[in-house]
Amino acid sequence: MNDTQLLRYSRHILLDDIGIDGQQRLLDAHALVIGAGGLGSPAALYLASGGIGHITLVDDDEVDLTNLQRQVMHTTARIGQPKADSGRAALLAINPEIEVTALRERAGGERLRELVREATVVLDCSDNFATRHAVNRACVLEGTPLVSGAVIRFDGQLSVFDTRTPSAPCYACLFPEDSNFEDVACSTMGVFAPLVGVVGAMQAAEAMKLVAGIGEPLAGRLLLLDGRAMEWTGVKVARNPACPVCSFRRQ
Repeated sequence: MNDTQLLRYSRHILLDDIGIDGQQRLLDAHALVIGAGGLGSPAALYLASGGIGHITLVDDDEVDLTNLQRQVMHTTARIGQPKADSGRAALLAINPEIEVTALRERAGGERLRELVREATVVLDCSDNFATRHAVNRACVLEGTPLVSGAVIRFDGQLSVFDTRTPSAPCYACLFPEDSNFEDVACSTMGVFAPLVGVVGAMQAAEAMKLVAGIGEPLAGRLLLLDGRAMEWTGVKVARNPACPVCSFRRQ
């Protein structure tokens, strides 16, 4: 680290759990953020400000006026721009020393596996079950830890799925691919803006903990947030030995 970086990240370096070595691990890391919307905005901003050295944003959508109520990475002036490009501008404005890759695409299949393979940690900030399952499967196959968040109305949830630990479940253990879960869109049901900030920031925290090797990750636990009462509920999540996605890694 140079003198400027030592000053920029001094409040991290002062933490005994992080220090210079932990901050260097953050700088050497590559975070893949799937979705540059409500969750991806705070998550990516904190990853950038905290010193994750390379961030890849993946989103195929454009900035719309209705996004600005909660997607704090974007601005009125950037309405109509690709969200990935708008997000890249925001991240480099807060930390020009990092590398930000903006991908305007909906990655899937082998392309998604390639992106996951290159990442140290993946943050699923998407808004639909098909993408979440695709990201989970790629993370299981590549052995890359996944930080998953979701928010709708006044409710949020957060967990870590890290199948590098044999006892840890994957996303499909909790939400099987063949279940008939119904996607609920913000455009029809609404979302309380600050909650995406809360959950997205916590996704960044879990990702940085994984990279720096500090604390206890949320693997095997699901946090549920009731935004009306502002109460968190923690639920233990067991792996499914017969899970069609991750059971092959338990041999």
